Order: sequence, then C-alpha cells, then structure tokens
Amino acid sequence: MNPVLPTAGRRTFLQTAGLGAVSLLWNDWLRAAASSASGRGASGGGRARSVILIFNAGAPSHIDLWDPKPEAPDAVRGEFSPIATNVPGIHVSELLPRIARRMHHLVLVRSVHHTHGGHNAGMYWSIVGRPYRTDGTLMNPSRTDLPSVGTLVGWLARRDGYSGAMPPYVITPAPHCDSTVYITPGQFGGCLGAQNDPLVLNADPNAANFRVPNLALAEDTPPARIAGRRALLSRMSAGPRGAEPIFQTFDVNQEKAFSLVTSREVQRAFDLSQEPDRVRERYGRHTWGQSHLLARRLIEAGVRFVTTVNGPSIVWDTHNDNFGRLKNRLVPPMETAFAALLDDLAGRGLLDSTLVVWMGDFGRTPRINQQVGRDHWPQCYTMLLAGGGIRGGQVYGSSDSHGAVPKTFPIMPADIHATMLTALGYDPHGINYMSPEGRPFPLSEGTPIGALLS
Repeated sequence: MNPVLPTAGRRTFLQTAGLGAVSLLWNDWLRAAASSASGRGASGGGRARSVILIFNAGAPSHIDLWDPKPEAPDAVRGEFSPIATNVPGIHVSELLPRIARRMHHLVLVRSVHHTHGGHNAGMYWSIVGRPYRTDGTLMNPSRTDLPSVGTLVGWLARRDGYSGAMPPYVITPAPHCDSTVYITPGQFGGCLGAQNDPLVLNADPNAANFRVPNLALAEDTPPARIAGRRALLSRMSAGPRGAEPIFQTFDVNQEKAFSLVTSREVQRAFDLSQEPDRVRERYGRHTWGQSHLLARRLIEAGVRFVTTVNGPSIVWDTHNDNFGRLKNRLVPPMETAFAALLDDLAGRGLLDSTLVVWMGDFGRTPRINQQVGRDHWPQCYTMLLAGGGIRGGQVYGSSDSHGAVPKTFPIMPADIHATMLTALGYDPHGINYMSPEGRPFPLSEGTPIGALLS
C-alpha cells in the first residue's frame, strides 16, 4: 500500500520534488540558470555582445600551427613548412590554408605563457586567468574554484537583469577534462554558485538523433498538463516559506526550469535540422563542426558565452606521433569548422558583435622527443582572437627563435581575459565578485591589450 503523506508533508514533497517532469530539471537548471543577453557592461563602449571560445583540450603545438620556426634546427622546426597568409608578412603552418586566407580577421598572440604544466591546472589557468592551488591533473571542480571567464560573462548578464529562457553560458559537446574522471575546475559556477554553472550538452551535435538531455518535455506530457502542474505548484507555494538560501532561489529557478522545457525559442536554437545541408557540410559533419555551428545558432538566440571543446578529453596531447596526428586527425576538422564559423558570422553580420577566441591548456615543447612527439610547454604558446571589435590582421608579441619563451610583449591568460571583458564593455578592474574567502576580486587581474581593440 502506498503511504499517504499529511497535507503539509504532501505540499513539502511536491515543492521539493518539483512536480514530475520539472523535478528532473531542478539540478540541471541549477547548472543552466538563464542570464542576460541585453545588459551592457559598466565601462560601456564595448562592441562585442557575446563570445565563442574554441578550446583545444590537451594543448596543440604552437610551433606546428601558429608560430612556425623554419630557421630553427631540425629537432625544433618539425615537418611542416610555413605558408603566407592574406596579410603580408604573417605566416602560419601549411596545415592551415583556410585560416591563412582569413588572416585579416585574426590576431595571433604569440607570447602567452604561464607556469602550470598539468592538463587540468593548465586549462584552469587558461580559462580562469589565475593559477590553480596545485599544478596537476588529478582534480575536479568544487565550489571553492574561482570562476572562468565564461562563468563571469554569464554572471554579469544575470546581474544586468536578463530573464530570457536561454542560458547565458553553454558548453558543447562536453566539458574539457583530462579523461572523464578528472574534470577541469573553473569552467562551472565555482564560488559564484550552482546557479551560474553552464548548460553542458553532454551530447553529440552530429548524432542523427541529437537532442540535449532533459531540455524538453517528455513526449507523453502535453503542454496543458504541464500548465496544470505549474498552476498547482504555484498555489501550494503561496504559503509561508523558510529563510534558508535554497528557498530564496527556489522560486526563481523553478520558473526558469519551466521556461526552459516549454520554450519554443530554446528548442529551435538547439535544433540543427533547421540548417540547410550545405551549411552543415561546410562546417563538417563531425562533432567539432556541428558544435561550432550550434555555437553560432546559440549566439543568434541570445546566449552570451559558448565554449566549443575540440576533444574528447585531451586529444591534442601529442606526446607521440605529433606530426601524423596533427595532419591526419586533429587539424583538418578543427580548421574546417573554424573557417566556416568565421565565414558564417561575417556573412550574417555577426562577427563584429561576436568575439571568437581560440586557446588550449598551454603549448608544446620546442624540442621533438624520441616518440616523434612534443611534450607540455606552458612557458610560451599562442592564442587567437577575432571579431567583437578586435583589430584583425596582426600578430601581437613574439617568441624566441625556438618558440620557447616570449621575446616581446609577454602575455598572461589574465591579459587575454581582460581584453575579452573590455571588448564586451566591462571594466575588468572596476567590477568585483566575492572570492571563497569573502574577499572582493576584480573580474580580471590582467591588463587589456589596447593594441588589439578597435
């Protein structure tokens, strides 16, 4: 026999369970609370409205892609030759002919560096702009993590009052990590709380039956039924509420969950079948390509920050067969998707308002190892920026003759973040959030690179 709860008990149970289908979205919504697509930053003047971050988990070789060293010894320069781009004087690897033709959109920052050589710690420093408490790989996210730049952009949007159905920060297709056991800290809400976690797809946009888990009502739940449940829950929630923090945010997140699963706008944004086949082919019918295409659709729908992870896991970790893996497996899908994204954004008039950033954990060793690979090298590597008010067609900073250390204008990840935030119209030093210890932290401790901003 089923137990019968007292009236107050039934009310409490239904309130905390979230009424059937919506209860399944409670934890998901805490990871995907909607944020602002309309607020502007405190500093004003930023041309960018949103960001697409392309993250190559595992760390691509800067020497073999963006910073070739043709005059270096054989043990450094590798197998690939440089090619000219459409900007006189700028060369990239022969693996990147599509990117070479689009150099006028791009800035290559060739002097980025930090000191963490472990994958998860390196990824944390790259996306958070500050060092992790230990340098290594065997770590996972926690609520004491400082927030990534994506988390901050979503948090700023919420601060500015957005109440739309789309989440502000999305990761596709899966979070960056070193294996699926050790997930990179920093990419979630961290000390800003679960309400600022991203919506992580954990699904392949290239799959024939692609569907974001828990993002729609069950097929046997018609809109009328969910409306009835919503009204019932509203009536039961009208009584006295506790003062605990969970009750202070429960109603807001509950409403967001309803909006998320019932919004046609949300369902349409994630529906890649709306795209013509020729567009999908241009991006590449693979996970990376369709993730880039989805990023464009999400930006159009109002999402403020999308990370598209070129994984899975640390697939760019080329300790062995570096040249074969880059040429045959890794670079072709990445370059196809990246070039298509730039073209699509430019053709739709979105590139000027969308900042595109390419980064990885760190660089790779100048000297080729005995397995014909390159090892971890945070001492110097390259990041790319395009769109969003960035002045393209230039190289900022340089490395030495072996790509080992910065030679001019050394840059830390925090400086890239400060530049991104400035492009969005936010003062990276004038807005604070509270650290896990209760101290005010600026959005970024870096310095905006004024030469990159138009």
